[in-house]
Amino acid sequence: MRSLDREVFTQELLNRIEKTITDYSLIDSDERVAVALSGGKDSVLTLHALHDFREKVNFELLAIAIDEGISGYRADGLQIARQHASELGIELIEKSLKREMGITLDQASNFHHTACVPCGVFRRYLLNRTGHELELDKLATGHNLDDEVQSFLMSFARADTRRFGKFGPKLDRIHPKMIPRIKPLWKIQEKEVGIWAVLNEMDVHMAECPYAYTSFRSNLKNYLNQLEEKSPGTKINLLNSFHKSFQFEDLLMKVELHECKRCGEPSSSSLCKACEIREEINQIKNV
Repeated sequence: MRSLDREVFTQELLNRIEKTITDYSLIDSDERVAVALSGGKDSVLTLHALHDFREKVNFELLAIAIDEGISGYRADGLQIARQHASELGIELIEKSLKREMGITLDQASNFHHTACVPCGVFRRYLLNRTGHELELDKLATGHNLDDEVQSFLMSFARADTRRFGKFGPKLDRIHPKMIPRIKPLWKIQEKEVGIWAVLNEMDVHMAECPYAYTSFRSNLKNYLNQLEEKSPGTKINLLNSFHKSFQFEDLLMKVELHECKRCGEPSSSSLCKACEIREEINQIKNV
């Protein structure tokens, strides 16, 4: 196997990310954009790629880090996030579940059958609320091709068609308080992100979340990796098939959003999922 040329590989990868940004009009001039920065390889690559893209398109770039409150895990990622933001001269805004929601993920996991559900709900909630406070035009996440295929198959297996509208490289503003999401790594495989981090000797948080083993996603990820190894190109073929078969934007527009009666955040029901989970936890605690 021939060795990879670091500069050639990195430039080709950045060119593909830039093509996704331009093909799908993910970022326009003079916009205020923030990266959801965990310190993991995907969000770090997203930060560096958007930092470089500013040489071609003028926009403001920030970063947001969420401390979920996972003992022995999150602190390292946050430190790495601070390091990369500082090196690139990008302002980092930090939020924590404990301070903002009154509960850590470790505490929430004691009252929910899996920590992954409250984690995803609370993270999305805080990222969107913080983005609204910062008057962002876009919120960039580090979701890669593997993440997208896994998420779609999970929703497909659960017949959760309401979530189909959230797939694709860009989620437009469908409510005044809902910050549009963009996925610059939408067509980049996870292994390619790992190779980029190794070749460039990037300090990234490689540890796996201690709750990951309990998730459906973890099992599906392993299965898809096995398929990809036996039949290279399986993942990108699945992604392309999803994108051709479903009109994501049309599905999303069918979702009617209101404002949560408790916190005022966008919600498809009278009570948003974050407030619903907090209410469930409080009821269990008081039994």
